Amino acid sequence: MSRRHLEECVRDTLQRYFDDLRGTQPNGVHEMIMSAVEKPLLEVVMRQADGNQSKAAEWLGINRNTLRRKLTDHKLIK
Repeated sequence: MSRRHLEECVRDTLQRYFDDLRGTQPNGVHEMIMSAVEKPLLEVVMRQADGNQSKAAEWLGINRNTLRRKLTDHKLIK
């Protein structure tokens, strides 16, 4: 899957979200999208990295401590 394909999936999903609102004013869209995407992103990357947080943090381009905080926030670790 290319980056372009991923962007198209996000764009299509967001358009369906707005269509489903039927004119109702949205609220907190950025936070909703970021939280909806971040947890599965972390789950898949951690699985691909065989649970190695250092490797996963490197792949994600974030600090290992930031990764640990995000994993804790999403209840993916204790």
